[in-house]
Amino acid sequence: MEVKLPAPALIVLVGASSSGKTTWAREHFAGEEIVSSDSLRAMVGAGEDDQAASTAAFDLLERIVDERLRRGLTTVIDTTGLNAEARLRWAEKGRQAGMPVHAVVFDTSAEVCRERNATRGRPTPKKVLDRQLSRVERVAGLIEDEGFDGVHPNRAMAMVTPVVAAVAEEADERATPEHTFGLIVSRFNWPEDGRGEQLASVARRAEAAGFRDLWVMDHFRQIPGVGRPWEDIPEAYTALGFMAGVTAKIRLGALVTGITHRAPVLLGKMVATLDVLSSGRAICGLGAAWDRAEHTAYGIDFPELATRYALLEETLQMLPLLWGKGTPSFHGAHIDSPELICYPRPVQDPIPIMIGGSGEKRTLRLAARYADACNVFGDPATVAHKTEVLGGHCAEFGRDPTEVEVTHLLTALVATDRKTLRARVDRLRDRNNTAEDFMRRTNAGTVDDLAALFSAYSSAGAGHSIVSLPDVALEGSIETFADVIARFDSP
Repeated sequence: MEVKLPAPALIVLVGASSSGKTTWAREHFAGEEIVSSDSLRAMVGAGEDDQAASTAAFDLLERIVDERLRRGLTTVIDTTGLNAEARLRWAEKGRQAGMPVHAVVFDTSAEVCRERNATRGRPTPKKVLDRQLSRVERVAGLIEDEGFDGVHPNRAMAMVTPVVAAVAEEADERATPEHTFGLIVSRFNWPEDGRGEQLASVARRAEAAGFRDLWVMDHFRQIPGVGRPWEDIPEAYTALGFMAGVTAKIRLGALVTGITHRAPVLLGKMVATLDVLSSGRAICGLGAAWDRAEHTAYGIDFPELATRYALLEETLQMLPLLWGKGTPSFHGAHIDSPELICYPRPVQDPIPIMIGGSGEKRTLRLAARYADACNVFGDPATVAHKTEVLGGHCAEFGRDPTEVEVTHLLTALVATDRKTLRARVDRLRDRNNTAEDFMRRTNAGTVDDLAALFSAYSSAGAGHSIVSLPDVALEGSIETFADVIARFDSP
């Protein structure tokens, strides 16, 4: 079974010469992550076996380890690791850097070590190897008490994001849950020619892959954390109407519409039109809005938060009337209509409403009272807490909590295997960011990693995940995520 450790981490290899440490390290880690005393001895001396260069090599090793730990980079120390003083020093350095520290002990048999050593161009002297083998036996009984976060045999190992590492130990104990998925397209940094064709391709591929719903952000310019303000981003409902025309089954929505972005009654008419033209596939996502600079740039009034929440609640009260029978009036502090007219009527009765946000006092309370779904943020533990809070609000209104679907939003980068995953990470990440940081921000992992992660979200109460794929436009990205979807039962 593969050992999954949270990245970044410090890994100390312990074993005699010819026990397989270097081969193992190269199989599981990138070359730049491995700090090898043999390689450094060759760099500052006449070769890897130049013992006269050992002092300089180990001095350089310590400096490299210090710098990598300072920068928060995964580091594998490839020496014999048989010096207790050095092991304790490295473990302390890792702790001071705030990184987990693990040891990997190579208990390769003496016979195998001797056989391998004999085939080397310049073998380790027999007496030296014998001493090393004897020390490995003693170290195995002592290293557990040296302060490492984990001591492991030399088996398959992978560095994963902290959240994947946290759920990995429990993954095998969970039954396969029901879980569904949505895809949000938030970046449109595509070639100018054929943008419509590219968006159509993404929509069709998402539908074929098994995504239940397809989302865009309701913003008029790109938002911080996703891109620069001047990067391309289409108007949400125009894009949703376009995608409705190139798909047949996938549900469509804005995640989420800022309540100040459009007159609420007009918004209700737009969502109803989308529902009609898509044959009943619209979802109405709503939120209190937050981007003051965006409002200013577009000349849209941005009232105080309390007013925005009041407008959101009135909208939640008004929309069922607009979409329902007759032409009732609605008179509120912020919405006033003598005649709510919406023809043609929506196909769905009613159109499902999702509220975006995790605020426990107001947002989740509004979701419990009025919505069909709420979209929250955070790791599985955070989502479990939000689900519990939502349940409390539902009880206040005499509502069954299962009537409000809990969904969550996260970025996900997936690949079939570790090698392909690392290649995708290196291709997509900004060169000023480390691979570990990019993996953490994108929840990068293999199909197995992400299946375990989404299983944990199901256990936390969120049975629907809306994902943003950083490489969504590339062939194979959506299709690989389909392998994650296939791991789950769909309700």
